[in-house]
Amino acid sequence: MGKGTLEIIKKYLSEISALLEELPVERIAQVVEVLEGVRMKGRRVYIFGNGGSAATASHFASDLCKGAISKGKPRIRAFALTDNVSLLSAWANDTAYENVFAEQLENFIETGDVAIGISGSGNSLNVLNGVERAKAKGAITIGFIGFDGGRLKDLVDIAIIAANYNMEQVEDIHLLLEHVITTCLRITSPHGG
Repeated sequence: MGKGTLEIIKKYLSEISALLEELPVERIAQVVEVLEGVRMKGRRVYIFGNGGSAATASHFASDLCKGAISKGKPRIRAFALTDNVSLLSAWANDTAYENVFAEQLENFIETGDVAIGISGSGNSLNVLNGVERAKAKGAITIGFIGFDGGRLKDLVDIAIIAANYNMEQVEDIHLLLEHVITTCLRITSPHGG
């Protein structure tokens, strides 16, 4: 193993460590509170993104449905809009790719539900359109974003930004966020302990 490889690894890990230090802990706790409210009211969570963010959306929905199970509490009903390839590709083919999330949300989302848009740049048109549709239907909107937050940061009710232009590192942080949120939902008592 070359010295260059070791330096790349150290630099990458150091940059991730710096990003972790900058995360807005209060906003992460706010997301936990919103999702706890959704759980207790029997509402639903819809999650969506592109590429690596699509994989994170799918992972997050899975973790909310299974990993966030907490004894004595209702289960969370979470869905990744990226998982139905037939529906996603039908909307892309028959209208335009920028409609793939908004049109799915039109069928399902209701007042009091939550929409979580994940976008490294914060400017993915299909994510922005999905969030706009969710807001129009009375949903609470959350953004997991990278870079400078793009247009998504001002569109959502709660924005959590991994302020970095390295897409791999942004995606690392988004995956960590979903894991810490799921952990909180599983182990936090109703009285904050």
